[in-house]
Amino acid sequence: MNDLMNSTRAELLRLRKWPAVWVTLGAWLGLALMFGYLFSYLSYKTGDNSFSDEGATQASLLNNMMPISLPDVLLQGMPMFGGALMMVLGAIVAGNGYGWGTWKTVFTQGPSRTKSVLGSLLALSLFVVVTVCVTLALYTGVSLLFATTESQAVVWPAFSELASSVGGGVLVLEMWALAGFALGTLARGPALSVGLGLVWALVLENLLRGVGALLGPVEAFTTVLPGTAAGSLVGSLMGGTVNAEDTPGVLDVLSGSQATWMVLAYVVALPLLAVVLVRRRDVA
Repeated sequence: MNDLMNSTRAELLRLRKWPAVWVTLGAWLGLALMFGYLFSYLSYKTGDNSFSDEGATQASLLNNMMPISLPDVLLQGMPMFGGALMMVLGAIVAGNGYGWGTWKTVFTQGPSRTKSVLGSLLALSLFVVVTVCVTLALYTGVSLLFATTESQAVVWPAFSELASSVGGGVLVLEMWALAGFALGTLARGPALSVGLGLVWALVLENLLRGVGALLGPVEAFTTVLPGTAAGSLVGSLMGGTVNAEDTPGVLDVLSGSQATWMVLAYVVALPLLAVVLVRRRDVA
């Protein structure tokens, strides 16, 4: 246990000192703020919602920016944009260890390969949890600012709804981060793993779902894809204050329970895959 905790602390130190990590997290917060509030605010102020929230009334746009809508706004960007960036983060965390020779040094000097990889995975998971918490804090501050400037009463969402959104967001981002880590381990480098991950998350899954509308076997295959599970989980948690149908990445293919179990299966299987790959092959 001491070796595992030491590995986790060492990995946390590496991640805290690494500018690429903060750039990735900053990019997510910027995108989250843009798609969560900025476009809605511009539409509300100008009365032109042709580029965002098409068909929404000013009353609904204002409601989307209030604290009551926090559970939905928190989740809406996570299946696609947040998932893609967390996959990039996981890929560079694992892949750069090979490019820099870090893994070679750690594996030859100790602790064991399993504990070293688990320590890295724990550190990555902590960053995912912190990312969700910081996003929630950012959204809370922005929604309070809009409520104050627009002279609206502050109505908070139910604690159970907010907790469900936070838990669902952690699960979705954790799954994508672990997928990136597994790809980085498989490719033994950041560039290929990041490229493959982004193509899969942003292009290939959407293409397969489009083809699945015409071919039954392909449609059945898409139900077990990680993007389908993540999008369906978020779709089941969004309560309706934000239009889920027009939100990229949000789906209703699986029920809430099916999507949750599918995401949990990936959260368990992906770290096991990374550990097995590291244990069964040499480090180049």
